Amino acid sequence: MAMVQAVDVKKTYVQGKMKVKALDGISLAIAPGEFSTLAGPSGSGKTTLLNLMGGLDTVDSGSIEVDRQEITRMTQSALADLRLFKIGFVFQAYNLIPVLSALENVEYVMLLQRVPKKERRERARAILDETGLSGMHHRRPSELSGGQQQRVAVARALVSNPSIVLADEPTANLDSATGRGLLEMMKQMNREKGVTFIFSTHDPMVMEHATRIIRIRDGRVVDDGLAG
Repeated sequence: MAMVQAVDVKKTYVQGKMKVKALDGISLAIAPGEFSTLAGPSGSGKTTLLNLMGGLDTVDSGSIEVDRQEITRMTQSALADLRLFKIGFVFQAYNLIPVLSALENVEYVMLLQRVPKKERRERARAILDETGLSGMHHRRPSELSGGQQQRVAVARALVSNPSIVLADEPTANLDSATGRGLLEMMKQMNREKGVTFIFSTHDPMVMEHATRIIRIRDGRVVDDGLAG
């Protein structure tokens, strides 16, 4: 059984008068509990594929299933529910809400899920402590370092107990020590909670932590194998 399965996925973007083929017939399957990486240079198609897996964009042709649901045929409402309850996102730019504290940012997804206030506050505090942010619950993003903001983003992605976490270049804005610490934290959560992680990256350090590296070039899979 695959947690994510893509079959002959194609995607082309129009930029001015040019057509750019982002994905050219990609097929792959990600098993539950994998800690895998989509690796490749800028423009290879890895972020496009990650966005399609998360239902943030739509395929031109082919199909994608997430947790046995074909998302390419879903309504926007059903996709929104899938993203809310099944998928955690970690973005390169953090995407935290600047007027909310770290605690409130982490609580936000659970607020949308209608989790009772007492429970969501307890869960948010616990995961912030788990990610090394005890004592910083009430700081806003502008009062946190880049590494701390990314830890808040990871906590927000994991607090709702998703089946899968999609992380787009999560170490791109971090120094190597901070990035390594963040990856080790996610690896631990992968082991302990069984969450499936899929990264897009060209960072060798992320690839070192992956159990599987799927290399993409010019919108195609050119190599797929176990890391190490």
